[in-house]
Amino acid sequence: MTEMEAAGRKFYNNGGVAQDLFTVLQGKGITAIRLRVWVNPADGWCNTQDLVAKAKRAQAAGLQTLIDFHYSDSWADPGKQTKPAAWTGQSATGLAQAVYDHTLATLSALKAGGVTPTWVQIGNEISDGMLWPEGRPSLSINNFQALALMINRGGGAAKQVFPNVKVILHVANGQKLNDARWLLDGVKAQGATWDVCGFSVYPTAANWATINQQVLATMQDAATRYGKEVMICEAGMSVADAMPCRDFLRDLISKTKSVPGGLGVFYWEPQAYANWQGYTMGAFNTSGQPTVAMDAFRQ
Repeated sequence: MTEMEAAGRKFYNNGGVAQDLFTVLQGKGITAIRLRVWVNPADGWCNTQDLVAKAKRAQAAGLQTLIDFHYSDSWADPGKQTKPAAWTGQSATGLAQAVYDHTLATLSALKAGGVTPTWVQIGNEISDGMLWPEGRPSLSINNFQALALMINRGGGAAKQVFPNVKVILHVANGQKLNDARWLLDGVKAQGATWDVCGFSVYPTAANWATINQQVLATMQDAATRYGKEVMICEAGMSVADAMPCRDFLRDLISKTKSVPGGLGVFYWEPQAYANWQGYTMGAFNTSGQPTVAMDAFRQ
């Protein structure tokens, strides 16, 4: 958001009136904002200072916040979990300490800024762990122990600053029940603790109904198998399919609500309009207004 604003992008409601992005989103029924944070990004966007600025604006607007720690200098996802440049050469134990230190410092900065997040996500789409190779369990089953330590040090730092914050573990491809079980069973067996199981889901206009049914099964399983709350941390579809995306989101929100402990659904990342940086799965049109997809959040 701040990067788009710095580049001159403005946001508008469906009446064509320029507004702060958070005001536009609230007008569509949004109640919470998910904000990523990188360790030392090359251009500064999504570093701790930028995070605090956005989080303060969100809280001032009356929105809850989810802080999404990538533990990387750039994007972390199932295909890449590159450790920050400053953390290279460290052992698994050293990396867990770095996770603790970074989490503690970042959340302390938020607290100093008057922000109290509702949720903190320890790692982003950690379907095969984080901070590769040390925290990547597919390389060695023993790495589950290192990953669990990283999770607990990060979660511990979060609870140290904000005792009531809820810690999320987030895996990709929520429709793949066995993959979610593999990761969550693995870290649980090594003593990892957390509060919420989070999932991503990115279907197409053609398969969303099937995917949503599979995601529901995964959420139901997570709620009973681990005794945790569940949420969709990321959902999205091509901006060219706004109407199917609205139907997909309405159904996903309904299914999430049906699960005991089902918290809600985050769209990722709606305001990326005009193919911002080549991203074509936003939910705003090329004029900076919400597409019909965003109508799904007004239940």
